[in-house]
Amino acid sequence: MTEDEARAWLQAQFSVSRGTWDRLERYVAILTAEMEHQNLIAESTRPQIWARHIVDSAQLLKWAEEAGEGSWVDLGSGAGLPGIIAAILSVRPLIMIESRRKRVEFLQSVIDDLGLTHARVFGGRVENMPGMSAAVISARAYAPLPKLFQSAVHLSTEKTLWVLPKGRNAENELEAVQSAWQGVFHVERSITDAESAIIIARAVKAKARKGRT
Repeated sequence: MTEDEARAWLQAQFSVSRGTWDRLERYVAILTAEMEHQNLIAESTRPQIWARHIVDSAQLLKWAEEAGEGSWVDLGSGAGLPGIIAAILSVRPLIMIESRRKRVEFLQSVIDDLGLTHARVFGGRVENMPGMSAAVISARAYAPLPKLFQSAVHLSTEKTLWVLPKGRNAENELEAVQSAWQGVFHVERSITDAESAIIIARAVKAKARKGRT
């Protein structure tokens, strides 16, 4: 996907208003400028930032459309991908969880700059976030699936929709987790990379250990 194709896809999928475009472009400018101070995205992806990061994040909203009412929780938000993009393109309340101080400060500055009043940052580890009933949980480059579920299951219910881009190892990660975790899982292909995939899950919970009642 080229940069022009990425912008065209966004317009086609979301009918992006002028104000939303301004926010997206402003975020790209802030993200690029902050790269002088901290490594938020791979340097090699800068020339394809709209395809590799903006659309790669935005595509998750299409799979999240079937989620019920409630907050979107993004784990290990880092540069705000997909959290900031979801906040720009949706009015759903959004919580980004990030433990690194400089990145927490960056995310808060973006929220303030773009006026994303329905978004907030929790500065701390995912495990330390108070339990809740998230409608959507996302995570991009956060942790392998077993650790991801273990750290965040207290934020979910059986109705929570997990939307998890996992790159080219999605099927392997899903296979590895099924001995300890159960749920309704399926895999969708990424529109930005034919070899990458997104794991979609519901009703995720740990399997009972044998010998326990």
